[in-house]
Amino acid sequence: MQAAAIIVGEIGKSGARLWNLAEQIGFTAVVPYTGLQAAERQCAATPLLFFLFDAVADIATLKPTAEAIRFSGSRSLRFSPMVYLDASPSLDAIRRCIDMGFDDVVTAPFSAARVGARLRRLVGHPHTYFESAGYVGPDRKISLTSEPGDGKYRRLEIMRSTAAGVSIVSDELQVLL
Repeated sequence: MQAAAIIVGEIGKSGARLWNLAEQIGFTAVVPYTGLQAAERQCAATPLLFFLFDAVADIATLKPTAEAIRFSGSRSLRFSPMVYLDASPSLDAIRRCIDMGFDDVVTAPFSAARVGARLRRLVGHPHTYFESAGYVGPDRKISLTSEPGDGKYRRLEIMRSTAAGVSIVSDELQVLL
């Protein structure tokens, strides 16, 4: 896959498994997450990035990193796929990933064929994203009425490709009445 996998999490035992899985899937580059500046530099080499988050005991610890990506000033980073991989996440963990704007939560088994197929679904066709004061992420049919702010949000159609990275197909300002 002509894209980079950025591994978010400790590169310990499970992180090494995730790293190896990304290599088996065929990512052009596999690198650890070391901050947004490093991710932006990686974008110059491989226009499309996949942020692969390793399972954690406390899902709340992922929120600062997920928010940094989703609220980044760089559209290439903001709309990059974020995927959480956990053998058996709790329902609460899945809900919190959705609330943080993750594109997918993948459970075991973690074969290169299965995970690669899930990741390829995130590339090559339009995806609807919402951007509000408190949420940036895929259209999950969630209510934006409980969001802080003035009731305005943006509805964006994005397209991801391994050649061009992230493109904005349409961008509409919406107002909740």
